[in-house]
Amino acid sequence: MIIAIDGPAASGKGTLGKRLAHHYGFRHLDTGVIYRAVAQALLEAGADLSDEVRAVAAAMELDPEKFGNPVLKTQKVGDAASVVSAIPKVREALISFQRQFAADPPGAVLDGRDIGTVICPNAEVKIFVVADPHVRARRRTLEALARGEIADEAAVLADILKRDERDKNRATAPLIAAPDAVLLDNSHLDIEGGVRVAIDIVEAVRAGRSRV
Repeated sequence: MIIAIDGPAASGKGTLGKRLAHHYGFRHLDTGVIYRAVAQALLEAGADLSDEVRAVAAAMELDPEKFGNPVLKTQKVGDAASVVSAIPKVREALISFQRQFAADPPGAVLDGRDIGTVICPNAEVKIFVVADPHVRARRRTLEALARGEIADEAAVLADILKRDERDKNRATAPLIAAPDAVLLDNSHLDIEGGVRVAIDIVEAVRAGRSRV
């Protein structure tokens, strides 16, 4: 089984993905980390984020062992990843990596912004997670402060709105819900509440199938 979780940043989909994967014994991939890793490679090299050739080369040389690097969670890398992810050839270069991950047994949960629409359009379960921008800004600010970073909630909100607009309107793999995705509004749910709703969605889909 493949579970695709999409939605805007800081909506809680990453936590849902991890918890769902653990609950069902599946593997989990936060696809945003892939783009952050590409962006970080360009930042380390002092390269222009819009340099298509350098960005594609970085995408082809990804090292999954580095996905756990804490620097990938910083605001700076996140902003850079949004720019890099808008490059069509970078997205093309990373499609096979994500699809192979999804295809390997026993099952997988992938979260990102184009999983149910582009990467795994045939996923058995598709969940589109949303949350009020102000709630997302608060969450991201608290996460940054917990890492010891300086964060201004108003500035974070402005960045979120700007990034959403860019991602929704990019030519390749825009941020949209798949027609058959189930909407999960995570604005007023804590972690446990969101996970319970997500599990209910998965179970409802499983109950409607003769086999998984």
